[in-house]
Amino acid sequence: MDLQQMRYVVAVAETRNFTRAAERCFVVQSSLSHRIAGLERELGVKLFARSSRRVELTPAGVAFVAGARECLAAADRAAADAAAATGLVRGRLAVGVIVTTAAVDVPELLQRYRVRHPDVQVAFRSGRSDELAAAVRDGDLDIAFLGMPESERPSGVECVVLAHDEHVLVVPAGHRLAGVPRVTLREIAEETFVDFVSGTPARAQSDQAFAAAGLVRRVAYEAGVVELITRLIGRGLGIALLPSAFIRPRAADVPGLALVPVVDGPRRVEYLVWNRFNPSPATRAMLGLLGVGPPSPERTRHT
Repeated sequence: MDLQQMRYVVAVAETRNFTRAAERCFVVQSSLSHRIAGLERELGVKLFARSSRRVELTPAGVAFVAGARECLAAADRAAADAAAATGLVRGRLAVGVIVTTAAVDVPELLQRYRVRHPDVQVAFRSGRSDELAAAVRDGDLDIAFLGMPESERPSGVECVVLAHDEHVLVVPAGHRLAGVPRVTLREIAEETFVDFVSGTPARAQSDQAFAAAGLVRRVAYEAGVVELITRLIGRGLGIALLPSAFIRPRAADVPGLALVPVVDGPRRVEYLVWNRFNPSPATRAMLGLLGVGPPSPERTRHT
């Protein structure tokens, strides 16, 4: 058994197709199939159930792939650590980000990182804060940029506070509240709202603020991305509370919107989080680029 065989098995497991797996591994399909068949003979088990149309893992295959992924990750880490010992940063860096990140210009950050460390393969994905934090804890992501209500903190990860922010009310330009100097939650509680999907940290920020004020509101439209939320508002279908640091620079690009400060509105904290267990050289390089150094009063550890 060798690492290449493990890579072939993982590729087939992920693509569920021998041809696509061979393309991913830059090898002819006959060679990939031959190596996997040899591994199955060595193990004495079938890793895949094959038919003319489908390829699926057998129970033995499921067990093998889990261990194979761990072995491949350990091998990649060993190679990255060896390179780091000579001053080179290699390996892989998986980054997660919420769509309303405002404390850091993430695309610009990734560009600078690539210039400094061109041998690192960067993987990037967006998502909701709770899912990204869990991915960092599980080792699927190396770092993530989160936004959470003031009452909550990331758990099970290292974290540093990047910024504190307040929400603003976003209304259509012709709305009765457009242009007023400020509003309270009670003054807008009877309005129709557009918001993020229920159960997400982005939604919780507004839900918790209204609950704390003893108010109930109606959310008629739920969306997963800010662009859709602002388009719904622009059509006069509702109003929304959005992080001010994110929406203010973008409001000018969306015609027909007005922003109004909220006296007792939601507040959020933006965090940078990373796995507390032995960060990889690529992760340490990114933390260094962000200026994350010795513990400070803003840095916290949570279990």
